[in-house]
Amino acid sequence: MEGIPVLAFAAYSGTGKTTLLEKVIRTLKRRGMRVAVIKHDGHDFTIDREGKDSWRFTQAGADISIISSAAKTALVEQRPLSFAQAAAMVHDVDLILVEGYKQEPLTQIGIFRKASGKGFTADISRYAAVVTDADMGDVNIPRFGFEDIEELTEFIMNHMDDFTHFNEQGRAKMVDVGEKGPTHRTAVAGARVFVSRETFALIRSGGMKKGDVLTVAQIAGVMGAKRTPELIPMCHPVQVNGIDLTLSLDEARCCVDIRAAVSCDGRTGVEMEALTAASTAALTVYDMCKAVQKDIVISDIRLLEKTGGVHGDFRRGEDLL
Repeated sequence: MEGIPVLAFAAYSGTGKTTLLEKVIRTLKRRGMRVAVIKHDGHDFTIDREGKDSWRFTQAGADISIISSAAKTALVEQRPLSFAQAAAMVHDVDLILVEGYKQEPLTQIGIFRKASGKGFTADISRYAAVVTDADMGDVNIPRFGFEDIEELTEFIMNHMDDFTHFNEQGRAKMVDVGEKGPTHRTAVAGARVFVSRETFALIRSGGMKKGDVLTVAQIAGVMGAKRTPELIPMCHPVQVNGIDLTLSLDEARCCVDIRAAVSCDGRTGVEMEALTAASTAALTVYDMCKAVQKDIVISDIRLLEKTGGVHGDFRRGEDLL
């Protein structure tokens, strides 16, 4: 069964995402699209009016009440639903738009309005595009203003194949990239493992009982990159050209600095391979050192740069301090 593209709009309250979604829906409908919207409400809500039949059924203890007329149908269920469960109730549409559910692994458009003073809900590398009235300088993802509704709608319609897909049972579906032509793609990710001065000295001197920490972690990172599709759901198997993983000792920060660069000639990117390599190497450093220190901190796992693909290139402007 074909999957339904899903696109989420992520923003803090008061940013205007509902108004933006309203305008986008109207424009999509004018272009002949059938659209569903799933919204997560952090508070309780009421759609039944007191005294109406459906309200009376609910008050009597009905777990599900459905009312249907010649024009519309409504369902009220007395329990919370996960996003997948809510998506399973949607059918016969071309696109599902989502407001909220920021933690779900969905393709997102980030929204930030200067007057709100709240910023984006995540790093911009998380988004397929952004909508903002702020001056962001040079960003490597599509950027739209709040009045660029036609342009934003055009972007959405042109990139629906790249969006998260759920089938009509609400199960996640791997996106079909078969029609994309292979291009050269690269990704670089980083991570840091913060340790005590005593642990740092043991790593540098090779005094850990388990062996050479940096060498073992480097091998583990390469193995992790190769096994990414076995670990990350809906991640395509990629024939990588090369994996260059380096671990260096940062004495000023008292940490192991990890950098993983991955390249391929394929139809999808290698960001996840690079991030998995950096993460696996960091976990291995932890494992090699945990016998002598329990409060080791793994931090700053992040994408540093990527090239290739429909979303263009990305380079982190400033690395984390």
